[in-house]
Amino acid sequence: MTDLLQIPVTAIDGRETRLAEYDARALLVVNTASRCGFTPQYEGLERLWQHYKDRGLVVMGFPCNQFGAQEPGEEGEIASFCSLTFGVSFPLFRKLEVNGPGAHPLFAELKRRAPGLLGSQRIKWNFTKFLINADGSKVERFAPTTKPEALRAAVENLLR
Repeated sequence: MTDLLQIPVTAIDGRETRLAEYDARALLVVNTASRCGFTPQYEGLERLWQHYKDRGLVVMGFPCNQFGAQEPGEEGEIASFCSLTFGVSFPLFRKLEVNGPGAHPLFAELKRRAPGLLGSQRIKWNFTKFLINADGSKVERFAPTTKPEALRAAVENLLR
């Protein structure tokens, strides 16, 4: 099995990293977009981050332009938009693909470990959320329609 926490990712500032480098008891990985009907979820994700970061939650935003071309901007534009519009301070990463032959290995592995409805591994839209435990052995998937506030109980369970 692939070590989920060792998969390389690129921060929005171009720095190469891995999920394991974050001192986390729980990780919330979300594919995001700036021009989506779910974009206001950035506020809820930031609230989760602020409420739980001292207890070990790391929220991670991965911009993706695969759904309705709703993330057309470059990294600098995305970072500015998230910060200025929604006060986002949680880690953001370089724009990537989550489906198809160009899917980033992180999302390929997340989809394999936590398939969607009827076993589908395809991500259906922006703001699909994956909650990962500290050692990467458990992954839970949440639909784009699941608001960040609805994840509190699941986050609490991992932070105990």
